[in-house]
Amino acid sequence: MSELKIRRMSTADAGFDEALGKLLAWDAATDTQVSDSVRAILADVRVRGDRALLEYTERFDHLSAGSVNDLEVSAQRMAEALARITPAQRDALECAAQRIRLYHDKQVQASWQFEDEDGTVLGQQVGPVDRAGIYVPGGKAAYPSSVLMNVIPAKVAGVPEVIMVVPAPGGELNDLVLAAASIGGVDRIFTLGGAQAVAALAYGTETIPAVDKIVGPGNIYVATAKKEVFGVVGIDMVAGPSEILVICDGETPPDWIAMDLLSQAEHDEQAQSILLSPSAGFLDAVEESLMRLTPTLERSAIASQSIQDRAALIQVADLDEAARISNRIAPEHLEVSVDDPSALLPKLRHAGAIFLGRYTAEALGDYCAGPNHVLPTSGTARFSSPLGVYDFQKRSSLIGFTSVGASRMGKVASVLARGEGLTAHARSAEYRIIDDE
Repeated sequence: MSELKIRRMSTADAGFDEALGKLLAWDAATDTQVSDSVRAILADVRVRGDRALLEYTERFDHLSAGSVNDLEVSAQRMAEALARITPAQRDALECAAQRIRLYHDKQVQASWQFEDEDGTVLGQQVGPVDRAGIYVPGGKAAYPSSVLMNVIPAKVAGVPEVIMVVPAPGGELNDLVLAAASIGGVDRIFTLGGAQAVAALAYGTETIPAVDKIVGPGNIYVATAKKEVFGVVGIDMVAGPSEILVICDGETPPDWIAMDLLSQAEHDEQAQSILLSPSAGFLDAVEESLMRLTPTLERSAIASQSIQDRAALIQVADLDEAARISNRIAPEHLEVSVDDPSALLPKLRHAGAIFLGRYTAEALGDYCAGPNHVLPTSGTARFSSPLGVYDFQKRSSLIGFTSVGASRMGKVASVLARGEGLTAHARSAEYRIIDDE
């Protein structure tokens, strides 16, 4: 393998802002051919339902079935998977699930009401969506942590039915994924993947009921399909490549920081890992660690490409400047590896998840810390939040006027409605005005 090249930058460099902009740029434009293929699949499943699903499953996953019912994973198969995994794996899944549930319990929103001086009742009624769909990558890929992170908030929100779709190329299903689904409380599982699975969840078929929200990661076809069906159903987000930004004062062991950067780089070649530090010597040490540690990874080729193409070690003037740059980047994951992270925290406004202190590796958040690991990417943390219970709840406003309140507010509504030229609105309110008030 050729020597790893790692981009070095400094905020003191001429043209730093422009260079940072180019580094952060990610071509999110959807491939036209992919879009056309996805639209055709969505339309076909919408019209032909189960028959289309069976054909696409045979074509893309090389899995034949007599009916879509045959693609449903039985409760017995889930129980067998749970029994087959090792005791250590089961303990780890159950520990992670417990912590995820404990954290998300705090997010549950309650309904509320109040009464004004006229006796008018105003409030908000909060309740879950009726049905949620979870997409999970399948085959040799095993992402049980993603299963837990997606299903547990839905169940905590009170969603009555959670349907999971997971491709099973050649009939191959991962036991850890099925075990996580069992522990998390998934209600039904179908071995379906790709845009056709998204279509089934969005539109429903003879066998698969339509859901209200679709969440979970997938390839470009899945991401494009989710984007296309948004509006028919809700989606979590259209996620870009994984990202980590580390702010370090130079006192954390360089190998720790290097491996934290690599923990994202090994996801895929487009993942982005950035380190901000005021210490040039520390940046040198982390660069040496990266050169030494990257070849030791099982996914070293992927990590190497990511580090060379999209990573950067950036020298800043001080930690305050690091915070300002971090807010511009608005990273998915932000590690604050300094002595007193709480002092810097008020200055950090935009990040999907913030990891405080030298011992808080981002990887802990991926699996078992408790907060959700489904996070906004590509700078969208400026206006987006992690997946949570609130994504599976919806709110209805409550309004209940008394005759006195309707009369008083009817006069206000009348003036505003007539000002907008909406006579029926005005008269509707005016009918309820008490003449002798």
